[in-house]
Amino acid sequence: MSRRTLRARSAWAALVLLPCLFAAPASANLSCGDLPDLTTLFFQKHVKFRKLTPEIRERTVENYLQALDPQRVLFLESDAARLQKSLDKVFHETRAGNCARLESAHGEAVARSREVEGFVRGFVGHEGYALDENAQIQVDPEERGYPKTTGDRDALMRSLVHFGVSNYLAADMDLEEARGKLVHRYELRTLRTEELDKQELYALFLNSFARALDPHSNFLSADIFEDFQIQMQLSLEGIGVALNEEDGYSVVREIIPGGATDRTKALEPDDRIIAVAEPGKPPVDIIDMGLRDVVRLIRGKKGTAVHLTILRNKERRHVTIVRDRIDLEQSAAKLEIREVPVGDAMLKLGVLELPSFYGDGDPRTERQGSRDVRRLLYEARAAEVDGILLDLSRNGGGLLEDAVKITGFFLREGGIVSVRDTGDQSRIHRDPDRGILYAGPLVILTSRVSASASEILAGAMKDYRRAVIVGDDHTFGKGTVQSMLPLGRPGLGALKVTTGLFFRPGGASTQLSGVSADIVLPSLLATPRIGEGVHENALAQESIPQFRTAVDPTRPGAWKAIDNRMLAELARRSESRVSGDETFQEILEEIAKRDADDGILRVSDLHDASDGLFGDMAATDGGQTVSALEETASQDPGESDDDADDDEERPRPHLEEALRVLADLIELGA
Repeated sequence: MSRRTLRARSAWAALVLLPCLFAAPASANLSCGDLPDLTTLFFQKHVKFRKLTPEIRERTVENYLQALDPQRVLFLESDAARLQKSLDKVFHETRAGNCARLESAHGEAVARSREVEGFVRGFVGHEGYALDENAQIQVDPEERGYPKTTGDRDALMRSLVHFGVSNYLAADMDLEEARGKLVHRYELRTLRTEELDKQELYALFLNSFARALDPHSNFLSADIFEDFQIQMQLSLEGIGVALNEEDGYSVVREIIPGGATDRTKALEPDDRIIAVAEPGKPPVDIIDMGLRDVVRLIRGKKGTAVHLTILRNKERRHVTIVRDRIDLEQSAAKLEIREVPVGDAMLKLGVLELPSFYGDGDPRTERQGSRDVRRLLYEARAAEVDGILLDLSRNGGGLLEDAVKITGFFLREGGIVSVRDTGDQSRIHRDPDRGILYAGPLVILTSRVSASASEILAGAMKDYRRAVIVGDDHTFGKGTVQSMLPLGRPGLGALKVTTGLFFRPGGASTQLSGVSADIVLPSLLATPRIGEGVHENALAQESIPQFRTAVDPTRPGAWKAIDNRMLAELARRSESRVSGDETFQEILEEIAKRDADDGILRVSDLHDASDGLFGDMAATDGGQTVSALEETASQDPGESDDDADDDEERPRPHLEEALRVLADLIELGA
């Protein structure tokens, strides 16, 4: 499985205001002469990289070429090698204000784009053109690489044309209209490439450099930063999904708790949106379209609809999204009391769902995640629950301070997380109080999309042997902190820089490996395409000396540590149940099919998962709703809108099995 560079992020860390990084502006626009100063600033703030190395130069050039040619259909292999060698000199030449090589590479991309456009026009415009259902392509541009010859490129383009035409035919167009639409698509691509001005090229280079440091660092041009600020203000109303640009596709990255998608369950992370349409209008093909333009197509007022065509594995799906306001109650922590039979007894179990670590850092604000969880734990104690299941399976992170507070509710004292900053200084965040709100049996449900702050809580609970972790093989694996650095000069935008690393009480970082489950359940999310490891240039995992505090089991209110023998017995019981569960067996069958997929997309294999283009299918979404939280992804597998009203009644197999594990834990005397 290849590693992909994801070019746009929806999760942000603390804002670090730098009111004047530069002297009074000579120009309000980004210039070639700004590049050395800005790359230096990245090095000054980055947690790992301090100076330019051959590796960073090489990565930057690769990223820049990928930005110019994301689908690898413009440049030949020889072109890419030549440009790689030429662009290596850019860092030296920009010190003298010379960006000619960046502009020259763009000029070549324009010329090749015109060639590709001409080829498409001639191919589909030929009187004898017919859709070849036997055509096939390797979906991943990185896997197929650059074409070696013009003949190879022509063969690739023929397959891409057949794929594009099949998409339009699926939209109930006739062949003639589909041919015209496809030609127009490539005309627009050429136009967009031609219209890139120097400022945009410089911003493209800076972002390519930032992503060479790590996948979460970015340069935000002034207009993109302005969009970010607007979305921060409007973050409570929108579509409820964040997107990434990946290899020319707009890919679902994060499903925001409380949004329309979260409620209707129609999209999944890794879904690729390939077309967008307003009601009554033809779909707009968005492959290779800039993410900002895609977001503008999808964004809209509450109550209005937008239609999406998505590609999930080898299924083409059509969903209708009703834009809506994010429901804070849906995204807030909630408690459900469940009764589970164990032998002749009936256990009372609390399910505490925490979709994110929310709040604004101001303790005076009424809605704070830690405050809500504290109240719910008091409710659970009043209900005399026998055990608690803490559901973090959709928790993409949030406020670090909140994660530390909530972790402390289950511990009496001790270090919870250490954060190492740019200056190699480490700060241990400890349980802020000496009390313990809940000392009883505890199971934590996680998944591959449990990320960052949720990994801090799960990691601490695992290291202290305080809870049993149940779920996907491991969590997301994001162990880094980002800071936003607005630039003081108008027209420059902002830098987002990775400035810190998280470490668990046992000394391990959550970076890359995340937090492994004690009891692993079959899951469609357990794929190499979901997690920190999918990112090219992801920082390596590191470790520090452990800082966990010794626990005195004789102290009043002390909790009982989970030992290896108990974990082994819990795992044995769970495996026995899962092996006989029909739903989990279906999941295993789907995993086997996915693992056998060779990545080759055949037009004949591509089929629609719905009857019409935009029928009564799901109402969910895709827009880039930027979260004010500092962490990464969150999601839940999709269902159609027709089933949305029944969603609360439908059992979630992973949650149900986690409840059985909790019941076993209680029965075993935890």
